[in-house]
Amino acid sequence: MKLAAVMRLYSSILLMLAAHNTVRATQSIRPLAWSDALAVRAQDWANTLLARGEFIHHPKSPYGENLFEIDGATASPEQVVEAWAAESRDYDYPTNKCRKVCGHYTQIIWAATTKVGCGVARNSRREVWVCNYDPPGNYIGKRPY
Repeated sequence: MKLAAVMRLYSSILLMLAAHNTVRATQSIRPLAWSDALAVRAQDWANTLLARGEFIHHPKSPYGENLFEIDGATASPEQVVEAWAAESRDYDYPTNKCRKVCGHYTQIIWAATTKVGCGVARNSRREVWVCNYDPPGNYIGKRPY
């Protein structure tokens, strides 16, 4: 891998991790650490989804997982996390309920989660992002923090 490619990858990792930890900081939740092992798994699944033209969660995964896709454009790590974090408006902490979709947001802020790893796959028409979380969150009946 050429130095420029390595630097782009490293920059993307730092931006993705910082975006996650910025959201967690809004609730005073400790920051996540980057996991290369989770990132490899996420990259593999992103590649698979792109190749198959699918957008589904990895079956029987032991990890939490957030997915994002965009057609006809590209997204930055910050834009991906911002899209998930925007679901916070639909999460009601006192009742621990979602008014609409909010599971991507609650996975990001799940306090017991300590590691994240992400990957992205692209072609000329579509981009698929996958992030894996360990330990996973979103247990029914449990609050994220």
